[in-house]
Amino acid sequence: MIVQVKSWGNGQGVRFSKELLDTIGVHIDEFLDLQVKDGRIILSKTFKHKTLEERAAEFKGQVGPYEEYSWGDAQGREEW
Repeated sequence: MIVQVKSWGNGQGVRFSKELLDTIGVHIDEFLDLQVKDGRIILSKTFKHKTLEERAAEFKGQVGPYEEYSWGDAQGREEW
């Protein structure tokens, strides 16, 4: 695939088709990791942090309550 570098405001940019982005699973406003190796530009998807709702769905929507944990008796001047 050949693309052209174009002016974009005060910088330069390369455009990718929606079909190409769909093929690699990249969506608008996502961040990509850019590396330069041996004169090549390599773009990779970055790690995506999950929302609380996404994490809860992995546990069938249950994120607590949990049983209390006993830390034992006070060892100094702690107040419980």
